Amino acid sequence: MRNITIFTAAVALLAAAATAHAGSLGRPCTAAPQTNWLPLEQLQAKVEAQGYKVQKAKLKNACGELYTIDKSGSRVELFVDPTSGRIVGQL
Repeated sequence: MRNITIFTAAVALLAAAATAHAGSLGRPCTAAPQTNWLPLEQLQAKVEAQGYKVQKAKLKNACGELYTIDKSGSRVELFVDPTSGRIVGQL
């Protein structure tokens, strides 16, 4: 019985991760031209103002990808709209 519970919990966790992954990657965060995007440093500053510590940042697929540490010390990959700095997804 315990093995079934553990297996069910693992499947639920994987499904949630797959949903976050599918909803965040592979689609652009904006359709705005690159001339309207904020510099990467400004995106980092906006995310840090929300309490994240940015370890690495890059622009990919019309999306800012920021690898961060949240307030509780957990690693979080954020997907940010490069025109506004709004977080549109996370893993």
